[in-house]
Amino acid sequence: MLGDLLAEITDAIGSHAFHFELEETISRLTEFLRDDKYFVFVALDESKGAIGFVSLYESYALYAEGSFGTIAELFVRPEWRSKGVGFGLISRARSFGTDRGWKRLEVTTPPLPAFDRTLAFYEREGFAIAGGHKLKSEL
Repeated sequence: MLGDLLAEITDAIGSHAFHFELEETISRLTEFLRDDKYFVFVALDESKGAIGFVSLYESYALYAEGSFGTIAELFVRPEWRSKGVGFGLISRARSFGTDRGWKRLEVTTPPLPAFDRTLAFYEREGFAIAGGHKLKSEL
């Protein structure tokens, strides 16, 4: 699904902005998960399998008053969008962050009209613009 997400972004911006190689990505993900640096939650459908995912990592900053979560990737397969899957993934990320003592979640969207729908989704989910297209949601 990460490959699908990056392809979708690349198509929208009209530029090859990412290097994606499946085996390297699997190796990197395995390392990140093993070292407790990265957290991934997957939305599943009984008959279709994986239909979406959200990935997070812990960040630290003085401005954020301690640790907080950053959403690295969020993807829902196109046929499952606007059906509550993204909401469920964000809810799970919030719950996880609260359990870890994070003060908030942050996410960045590309500052392009092609991502206005993405920006609107995050705003509906309680994120507020905090500078550019970096959004936050207090936990």
